[in-house]
Amino acid sequence: MTIAGWLLIAVFVGVLLALAKPVGLWLFALYEGRRTPLHAVLGPVERGFYRLSGIDPQEDQSWRRYAVHMLIFNAAALLLTYVLLRAQAVLPLNPRGLGAVGPDLAFNTAISFTANTNWQSYAGESTMSNLSQMLALTLHNFLSAATGIALAFALFRGFARRPSPNGGATGIGNFWADITRVTLYLLLPLSIVLGLFYIASGVPQTLAGSVDVTTLEGARQTLALGPVASQEAIKMLGTNGGGFFNANSAHPFENPNALTNLIQMLSIFAIGTGLTYTFGKAVGNTRQGWAILAAMMTLFLVGTTVTYWQEAAGNPVLHNLGVPGGNMEGKEVRFGVAASALFSVVTTAASCGAVNAMHDSFTALGGMIPLFNMQLGEVVIGGVGAGIYGFLLFAILAVFVAGLMVGRTPEYVGKKIESREVKLAVLAIAVLPLVILGMTALAAVLPVGLAGPLNKGPHGFSEILYAFTSAVANNGSAFAGLTANTPFYNGMLGVAMWVGRFFIIVPMLAVAGSLAAKKHTPETAGSFPTTGPLWTGLLIGIVLIVGGLTFLPSLALGPIADHLAMIRGQLF
Repeated sequence: MTIAGWLLIAVFVGVLLALAKPVGLWLFALYEGRRTPLHAVLGPVERGFYRLSGIDPQEDQSWRRYAVHMLIFNAAALLLTYVLLRAQAVLPLNPRGLGAVGPDLAFNTAISFTANTNWQSYAGESTMSNLSQMLALTLHNFLSAATGIALAFALFRGFARRPSPNGGATGIGNFWADITRVTLYLLLPLSIVLGLFYIASGVPQTLAGSVDVTTLEGARQTLALGPVASQEAIKMLGTNGGGFFNANSAHPFENPNALTNLIQMLSIFAIGTGLTYTFGKAVGNTRQGWAILAAMMTLFLVGTTVTYWQEAAGNPVLHNLGVPGGNMEGKEVRFGVAASALFSVVTTAASCGAVNAMHDSFTALGGMIPLFNMQLGEVVIGGVGAGIYGFLLFAILAVFVAGLMVGRTPEYVGKKIESREVKLAVLAIAVLPLVILGMTALAAVLPVGLAGPLNKGPHGFSEILYAFTSAVANNGSAFAGLTANTPFYNGMLGVAMWVGRFFIIVPMLAVAGSLAAKKHTPETAGSFPTTGPLWTGLLIGIVLIVGGLTFLPSLALGPIADHLAMIRGQLF
């Protein structure tokens, strides 16, 4: 570990914290539906969309109506993507003449991008046409991210709203208005600015399919090109992570230098960090948001420290062979150990999945932290929207546990937490371990599942465990030693991604609807404090105990056993 490495981590954290409030205030304006400086230009577009689609943005939807509209919208987008991928061979903007995407891969990819996972069982430059990249995939990068933020707004309203004075049902907002405003006034403008920055930094943005170049040795080489910069911008902002190229952000056309690398990491975390401040504003107490962010950042910094320490320490087996230094296998020289370790924790703490190094080549414990980040539910900042609403489900459990310990009816930000909310929160949180461990166990005993890992022993098991963890957690990164482009893995991982996204969302929206109907209870001297260090520590403990300990046996069989074997001089 070096001073320069720690300085990079300190700069990243400092800039990120400085962005939290301004980003949070912008998001709060969208949450409230207030006018922003961009309304002068984009307001007519928003109103025109409502008129053409027959949407009343003032309609306040119940949680059931909000959920139904969200599900129908995402199902329709999934179907559109599947059709586009299957018909790719006969559609325009296919300069390399690529054929149709196979049915099982198209099924997997359509679900993957709809669920904000962006798991890729394919190499983008040799599988997807420019039209598929732009219309089928980049479109989802906007819409799935906007859906996540809209859902976070819905839960915020559940905490913030009071019952209707006339006894009518209290809604949680309008799905169509939320997703339109987030796309128009947040994701689109930021993507344009970032896209221009990437173009200026050397990232290609062209409809050409390839270019022929002469190498330093005089040979001719064909390099794949395409509309990369536009996809790169929203890929990071929306915590999508799907790369235009197979190497993702390790490819110099996606991530040319140290500055673009830093901007990409900040892009992954910026909106998720801002949403914690937005939550505090929504409930009328910004200290609530800062307390959540403090818990998230504590977990993030611990994970970063462990990963950087392990990667900088390197592999003792190689040291004994006379190869000193940190673990550079699978890493780009232009980034080095520190930037690669930091990127790996950022992308897995958020549901992004973009990579600038190959996680399968990390040391056993260095690779375990990205895996563990996802197993926690990706609530350490987390995906845009998904991270904060996932963390708030843990907060409901934490305040319930605190109420049991002090013998009081649990309350959080003025709302009583009762059995209905706790049951729904547990239902949503339990989806992750049930599906991850169940599908991993199945793949680890079936011959068709065991045919996937390229490595044997505990590392091969880690490759399977990582794949299903990444899918259910809607991350999309991989221990790429797993051969996943098979009917078995495409089908299983597709189901895992759909369940991991929508089987959590529906109970969460039910929690929002239940909370919105509750009266606000003012905080008193007897209320359990939910803003100080004690509360932050309790949040961290609940996330680790409820979200993490479930996976300890599987981690012992995978990365922990792999680490112990490495100490003994055995590699897999």
